[in-house]
Amino acid sequence: MKTFQYIDLGLIDYKECLALQQKLVRLRAEGRIGDTLLLLEHPPVITMGTSGGEDAFLVSKERVESEGVSIYQTDRGGNATYHGPGELVGYPILDLRDHDKDVHLLLRNLEQVIVECLADYGIEGEIVPGFTGVWVGGEKICSIGIAVRRWISYHGFAFNVTPNFKHWSLIHPCGLVDKKVTSLGRLLGTKVDIQEVKEKAAAKFAKVFDMEPVRLDVRSFCEFIGKEEV
Repeated sequence: MKTFQYIDLGLIDYKECLALQQKLVRLRAEGRIGDTLLLLEHPPVITMGTSGGEDAFLVSKERVESEGVSIYQTDRGGNATYHGPGELVGYPILDLRDHDKDVHLLLRNLEQVIVECLADYGIEGEIVPGFTGVWVGGEKICSIGIAVRRWISYHGFAFNVTPNFKHWSLIHPCGLVDKKVTSLGRLLGTKVDIQEVKEKAAAKFAKVFDMEPVRLDVRSFCEFIGKEEV
């Protein structure tokens, strides 16, 4: 069975993590590393995808920044979304030449990973035709936006575990004017251990993508990427 390496990066700046992803894309394309899944949280940031526009904001950018939320234009697909503590972010660095060269299949598989995570908590995740991501009761619980370079994927999913909903109110999530967001904690009505959710996500990723997971600590990860600075 094929394997993939995954690592918990904890809380990491969005820009720093994007640079890391780009490095890993290069290493994966060169065959110097295998498939990799990064699991992490970001400090408060609104990222603008390639479909994002000024109309995604419900308040001025000055107001956004006064709330301690940074704004970053990125190269993933999709519109505006919020990342922050309490949201599980997963970035799969996969060589799609080993996964049917199918970007749409990648999206569907990532959705299935979250659906299966939710099922472990007794929640039925929904896939809504025409909309990427995962929903519960008409509210979005997971956003997905990816990019592909030289058949290597990066960016990924953002799963609301216990996010700050005050920050979500600054934008139209994913550019959807008439849709709301929810979280695992809100649906369960209790505190959720995000570390537990990370391990579930890695296990479900392994199941859906039919690969064996290998967990790396930070030191092993640095060795794994050729002792280049993280």
